[in-house]
Amino acid sequence: MARRGKNYRKVAETCTEGTSTVGEAMARVGGLGWAKFDETVEIAVLLGVDPRHADQMVRGTVTLPHGTGKQVRVLAIAGGEKFKEAEEAGADVVMSGPEAVEKITGGFLEFDAVVATPDVMRDIGRLGKVLGPRGLMPNPKTGSVTMDIAKAISDVKGGRVEFRVNKLKIVHGVLGKQSFSSEQLEENFQAFVGAIQRAKPAAAKGRYIRSLHIGTTMSPSIKIDLGDLEKN
Repeated sequence: MARRGKNYRKVAETCTEGTSTVGEAMARVGGLGWAKFDETVEIAVLLGVDPRHADQMVRGTVTLPHGTGKQVRVLAIAGGEKFKEAEEAGADVVMSGPEAVEKITGGFLEFDAVVATPDVMRDIGRLGKVLGPRGLMPNPKTGSVTMDIAKAISDVKGGRVEFRVNKLKIVHGVLGKQSFSSEQLEENFQAFVGAIQRAKPAAAKGRYIRSLHIGTTMSPSIKIDLGDLEKN
């Protein structure tokens, strides 16, 4: 096993074993980081589902009340009048379907989110192999394929994030930055976890949320008391 650095070990010594309430965890996470940048506060939720079965797939979107603290670069793929609408709505990059295929297959990936209008989906279908593994392929179920391209851009820049369970049955997400107040982090936490709970598949049996951890980019994680989670 790789040896942890001294900064990590120093922080780890302050992390007691066992679990913390949501409020305790949000108050503590601000003091966990040691890097010289504003670390991202992350969440990992282990679910009692089998994502190999389509009827147990968990995915969706949630708008965090206080955003992620990150400037999101949005690529809008649209045609006709919607192209200009996307530009006016503040998309960082706007492309037609054929242009997007050419540039992205050529290596252009300078964006954090992609929204598209329905009419271009036939053109960009082949991008699934590139964007799909990165969680960036537009999908009507997550609101990233829509005729209301301006609203989609506004939502993404305003704090809307997508989540999806991976093959290890874990949903990873972002709650904000270490500089956020504990109240801001807790409100984002409640919004994120609430969205996961609402996305519970009917086919899921037994305990749905099996474990839940939060931490910063470089820090050890804090385990949340699921009993406290159920009280909220």
